[in-house]
Amino acid sequence: MYASSRSWIGWGLLAPLALGCAWAARGAEVTELRLAQTPDGARLEIDLSGTAHPSIFTLSHPARVVVDLKPASLDRHAVALPAAAGPVRSVRSGPRPAGGLRLVLELDHALGARVVPATDAGGQHLVVELGAPDAVRSAVAAPRAPVAAERVAPPSRELLIAVDAGHGGVDPGAHGRDGTQEKDVTLAIARALAKRINAEPGMRAMLTRSSDTFVPLKERVQRAREAQADLFVSVHADAIADRSVAGSSVYVLSARGATSEAAKRLADRENAADLVGGVSLDDKDPVIASVLLDLSQSAAMSASMAAAEKVLGELNEVGEVRKGRVQQAGFVVLKAPDIPSLLVETAYITNPSEERHLRDARYQGRLADAILAGVRGYFRDNPPRGTRLATMAAAPPEPAGAGAAHGLRR
Repeated sequence: MYASSRSWIGWGLLAPLALGCAWAARGAEVTELRLAQTPDGARLEIDLSGTAHPSIFTLSHPARVVVDLKPASLDRHAVALPAAAGPVRSVRSGPRPAGGLRLVLELDHALGARVVPATDAGGQHLVVELGAPDAVRSAVAAPRAPVAAERVAPPSRELLIAVDAGHGGVDPGAHGRDGTQEKDVTLAIARALAKRINAEPGMRAMLTRSSDTFVPLKERVQRAREAQADLFVSVHADAIADRSVAGSSVYVLSARGATSEAAKRLADRENAADLVGGVSLDDKDPVIASVLLDLSQSAAMSASMAAAEKVLGELNEVGEVRKGRVQQAGFVVLKAPDIPSLLVETAYITNPSEERHLRDARYQGRLADAILAGVRGYFRDNPPRGTRLATMAAAPPEPAGAGAAHGLRR
């Protein structure tokens, strides 16, 4: 769907220190991240409790620098991600398979990058230097300690799934009879879903909110568009006056009204979230104003429906489905003109039984599994050109008895 290229930057690594067996079993923890502007670009300093192997590469459209550390982890409750500085617009993080950690630096413009390891007595200190590509290449080419060449990755990109946890902050959303708040449930499910996506070959996730904060609906869409997401999945928990009503539903954007009156009321309720945060929906945003006139919208809506049908089918394996077909309504959060988008009402928080389920971490995990299975099924049938999934889909099948293929799994 999007053209994205990876340019790998050569860089040197000092000879690694010997690792103790006990440390190797649990990996290193990031203890602090510091970002500062420099005359040529920016510098990110990473303190770790132990030694981690770093690798680095760049992405374009938009410009990003990606640093992978393995084995390593980051506790977002204990370590804050640094604020923007210089050409770095933001820093985000996410777990990687087999105990890895990924840091992504969103840039204003393309820059060269390298990692300079410097071990200290208490663990390891890494410096990520960003600057003019020529300057970085010269620094890397300069004589230094023995180097380990980094393997060049294939010319393909990972799919990016934007996971949107509904409500948050001053907007709690719906609530159950026992006080369960929708904003807490949706964040827990969104985190579980993002974790599962990041463990999938060829996929990665971004969260439109990762904590209990208020994010306006259109800003959620904008964050996904700026990251050039391939799919936008918004997670919610439905509510209705009749507490006996139960089941999941999946919605996509409707260009001409809603599938049902209930869908229209739900869209009105979710869209009103912006007003809670003091943001009017009556502005003249050109992207939103023109979304239904943009020809790309019809293609995105068609893809949205196909993905939503996959997700709905998988949710049917978890529990009751309220509506047997995908519903359509005018959700503001689904109005990205160029990203297939769907909204999942995981269950009715107003139903006492489903409220108990929604508080249960195991049930939240089952819902995340179902949503991922639907997303996986959609992209298995429709892998975007230039992605790792498309490359895997085009690869010849392994001979019988060769073992499980490395690709999409059910």
